[in-house]
Amino acid sequence: MKTTLTPASLSSARESLRRANAELAREYPGESPRRQPVHVVYGGAHLFRAEAARKLGDLALGAMKTYAPDAAELAHGLGLPQRGRFAQRVYERVLDKLGSEPVEDYRIDFEDGYGHRPDEEEDSHAVAAAQEMARGLAQGSLPPYVGIRVKSFTEELFERASRTLDLFVTTLLEHSGGKLPPSFVVTLPKVSVPEQVAALARILEVLETEHGLTRGALGLELMVETPQALFNKEGSLHLPALVAAGEGRCSSVHLGLYDYTAALSVSAHVQSMLHPACDFLRDLVQVCLAGTGIQLADGATNVMPVPPNKKQGDLPLLPTQLRENSEAVQRVWQLSYRHIRHSLERGWYQGWDLHPAQLPVRYAAVYAFFLEGLDTATRRLKAFMEKAAQATLVGDVFDDAATGQGLLNFFLRGLSCGALSQDEALATGLTLEELRSRSFRAIVESRRARVS
Repeated sequence: MKTTLTPASLSSARESLRRANAELAREYPGESPRRQPVHVVYGGAHLFRAEAARKLGDLALGAMKTYAPDAAELAHGLGLPQRGRFAQRVYERVLDKLGSEPVEDYRIDFEDGYGHRPDEEEDSHAVAAAQEMARGLAQGSLPPYVGIRVKSFTEELFERASRTLDLFVTTLLEHSGGKLPPSFVVTLPKVSVPEQVAALARILEVLETEHGLTRGALGLELMVETPQALFNKEGSLHLPALVAAGEGRCSSVHLGLYDYTAALSVSAHVQSMLHPACDFLRDLVQVCLAGTGIQLADGATNVMPVPPNKKQGDLPLLPTQLRENSEAVQRVWQLSYRHIRHSLERGWYQGWDLHPAQLPVRYAAVYAFFLEGLDTATRRLKAFMEKAAQATLVGDVFDDAATGQGLLNFFLRGLSCGALSQDEALATGLTLEELRSRSFRAIVESRRARVS
């Protein structure tokens, strides 16, 4: 067969393409292999104690006992499917989760959940919260992921925010023998310009150097709550520059939906997780950060599941009052359930929780989401693995790894949060070792090596 192109004529184009492809792979390594929590609880710094996670779990179990004492009541309260044992499976897994690991991620909050207080008071709370975190680290009572949210790095608040961060980290390391909790991060709210992120990265670098920590031990995450975080003054996309200013420290981006919609002049009475402006924000953030490995977290339902009737002294509540309480809490649960489902269906797997009675809804929504898709995902991944094996046997290249990785991620996420059991994941035909690799491509390559 006659051709025109020669290796020499292709060399310049090939070299340029090789550099571009390498740069693309560096900038977009794909979804992070790290476990992503399904939620993050924000709690005021003045309230934090080493046992906070267990206390929240006990309060959440109490809410379950009161407002969803069995699977049928939970299904009724949330609108879960009641076919077969579906509701019972969800119910049992929620109870187990609240008993074993009620909180996956916790942020000690010095911003909106804390407010503006005299400097002496915030100083004392920064020290006390750090001491409590050190105590929790020593006794093993902290959630798997923890961190603090400081105030924003505006001109007015920078000094206060940086002092709180310094006091907290210095005290924590002093009382923990120089140890940090795993996955410790500092959350920077209301980010608008790259210089704010760069300033935080520099402060974290100084703290690491002064305390003998390895570089990158102190991670950061950004909160997108302003329109300026999305586009700069020239109208160009701004978010990638904000992330880049973190110099590799930025692991996740959280949305602040109510500050964002308020900045767009959306009236308070129609602010909601389901407002079209919030979907625009989600879509834009996803497009900007897809494939970068940055994890994304959605906002929170701002209506709390609080019963309207409280006990007065030793007097029991009337039956009508008990019914009013159940109806009120379940209405808010249904609202939260719709919000969480909306996020999950759009590819947002983490969100905020602000009240212990929100935890049952969080886990019920997540578990129902995964269990509903389990049978289909199992069949698809099993068939996919067989297709990959067949391609390997005949010497073809199986290049649809993205779809395979997406199916694998379904099981990895479901396993990590307790929605799926190990046996359910192994029903796909994968081994435990293959699951732990977290990489569909690595699984295929390993099977190819065994065949050859």
